[in-house]
Amino acid sequence: MARASFKPLGRRNTNLVMILVGVIAFMTGLTFAAVPLYRLFCEKTGYDGTPVLAQGATAMNRAINRTVTVSFTGDLNAGMPWKFYPKQRSIDVKVGETYLAYFVAENVSNQPITGRATFGVSPEPWGPYFVKIQCFCFTQQTLKPGERVEMPVTFYLDPAMAKDHLLDRMSDVTLSYTFFKAADQAPAAKLGAAETGAETKTVN
Repeated sequence: MARASFKPLGRRNTNLVMILVGVIAFMTGLTFAAVPLYRLFCEKTGYDGTPVLAQGATAMNRAINRTVTVSFTGDLNAGMPWKFYPKQRSIDVKVGETYLAYFVAENVSNQPITGRATFGVSPEPWGPYFVKIQCFCFTQQTLKPGERVEMPVTFYLDPAMAKDHLLDRMSDVTLSYTFFKAADQAPAAKLGAAETGAETKTVN
C-alpha cells in the first residue's frame, strides 16, 4: 500500500514543475514584449511626451490661426562615433500644416557603424499633438566610414490642440533625437528621403 502512494505524488510533482516552467516562460515573454508594447502605446497616445506616429502619409491639412515655434535637438549616446545635429535649429510652423525638416548624421569612425535613434517631445503636454508622418526613428541605420546623410522628418501639429487649455500659454515645443550604437552591427537600411503624399513645406 505504501509503495502505491508514490506514483500520484510523483505525478503531482511533475505537474507542478511543468506549471512553474510555463509561468517562467510566460513572464520571460512579457519582459521581452514590454519595451515594444510600451513604445507602441506611447506612439499611439502621446503618453510621456512621445510624438504620435500617423498611420499612412496623410496630413490633417486643417490649418488654424496659430503659430508655434518648433525647435530641434540632436544628441549622441556615449560611445557613438558619429556627428549628429539638426539642419535647422528651429522653425515657426502653422498648426495643421505639414512640414519637412532634416537632421544630419556623419560617421567619423574608420568602420561601418549601425545606429538607432529614439525621440521625444517637450514639454510633455505637446506629445499627443506632435504628429510625425514619417521619420528615421527606431529603424536601424548603417553609415560607412566618412559617410554623411540628411535624414528627413515629416510632421504637423494637430489642430485638436486648440481644445487643450494646457497649451494656451505654450508657444514653443522641442523635438529631440538621440542616436545609439546598435547592439546588432549587421548592415541595415539606407537612410533616404521621405516619401509622402501630403503637401509639405521643406525647411532648409
